[in-house]
Amino acid sequence: MTTTFERLCVILVKDYKLDPDALTPDATLESLGLDSLGAAELFFSAEDVFGVTFPPEQVPLLALGDVVRYIDTLLAQQPGGHPEATPAEPAAQPVR
Repeated sequence: MTTTFERLCVILVKDYKLDPDALTPDATLESLGLDSLGAAELFFSAEDVFGVTFPPEQVPLLALGDVVRYIDTLLAQQPGGHPEATPAEPAAQPVR
């Protein structure tokens, strides 16, 4: 089964042409060249791929690991969970 992190990396490699070796949980979106518009586009893609909806409130997601944990949190909040997702690590509560 594919982890949330692995699925997110597929999006980043495919849509943003990023080097897979640069994609680590500690890599910041900024260090990967994603500005605020690029991050917003990533979140829209993630919504489609993971079947979640990011709330309109802004949540500070600086590193890929933050994005993965937030997606895992959203997946865990869905009724019945999301059987396709295997969390990369335990989901943490998002910082608001």
